[in-house]
Amino acid sequence: MEENYTIWTERYRPKEFDDVFGHDDIVKRLKSFVSQKNMPHMLFAGFPGSGKTTLALIVAKKLFGDSWHNNFLELNASDERGIEVVRQKVKAFARTRALSDAPFKLIFLDESDALTKEAQQALRRTMEMYTNTCRFILSCNLSSKIIDPIQSRCAVFRFKSLEKEDVKKYIEKIAKDEKLKIDDKAAEAIYDITKGDLRRTANILQSCATLDTKITEDLVYEIVSKAKPTDVSNIIDLALKGKFLDARNKMLDTMLNGVGGVDLIKAIQQEVWSLKINEESKLKIIEKCGDVEFHLVEGSDEFIQLEALLASMSLYGK
Repeated sequence: MEENYTIWTERYRPKEFDDVFGHDDIVKRLKSFVSQKNMPHMLFAGFPGSGKTTLALIVAKKLFGDSWHNNFLELNASDERGIEVVRQKVKAFARTRALSDAPFKLIFLDESDALTKEAQQALRRTMEMYTNTCRFILSCNLSSKIIDPIQSRCAVFRFKSLEKEDVKKYIEKIAKDEKLKIDDKAAEAIYDITKGDLRRTANILQSCATLDTKITEDLVYEIVSKAKPTDVSNIIDLALKGKFLDARNKMLDTMLNGVGGVDLIKAIQQEVWSLKINEESKLKIIEKCGDVEFHLVEGSDEFIQLEALLASMSLYGK
């Protein structure tokens, strides 16, 4: 491995359009904007870790070259979400001309769905007033939280969750560069855990690599403190067979190994659909999972709530 201490999410962040995984159509459109040095305001909406911030940075670097730092303002709206941020920082930056060949500056508002409604209204007005000198890229997970007047002023780019093959290519690239051995089950486990989030994928791989250069499925689940699907299946099978105490003991062993109650509920919910029981029982278990998760989030005792779930499952199995 490289003898430095950089975080892998930054070390393996793509630097060029062609290095971006899984968003060919979006990359093609952005390349066109950059080549013409003309672009609309843009809204990047989609899953965490899918490449929204990375593409915003690539656009800025391609537009402004070495002077991109002087012409690019990045703000995290979840940290600075009030109207004063728009009135002060954003407006002050937007009203001055770009110091490059590009005819405008670029403002990137990450997690813009965290902006208050008042701040979004102020932002809408700023976008109208400074179109000649500035362009905005808004990034969010939920576009429904962005007010309609802003959405109508933006070209919307929807970032889907990355496919398994794209995630595996990313894993293979890191494994090659860092001289890691990653077996197929470990790669499958990483995808199942991250659901296409490349940022989390890199973090998991770096954490595993600090312990061993040979990364296995067991090591991955140990690092992320999640229950293995086989353990969850065993818990469910025991409960459905009416072996409540055995299921309870297996559940306690799993939780004592560092698996939280909410994580275990989510894992059980995912495994329910593969059970060989009638559809009505599956629906009842899913409904019970929802109730238990709600109570856990509200602060109820994890062990009691999960024991109640196993008891219900024992009844459904009969």
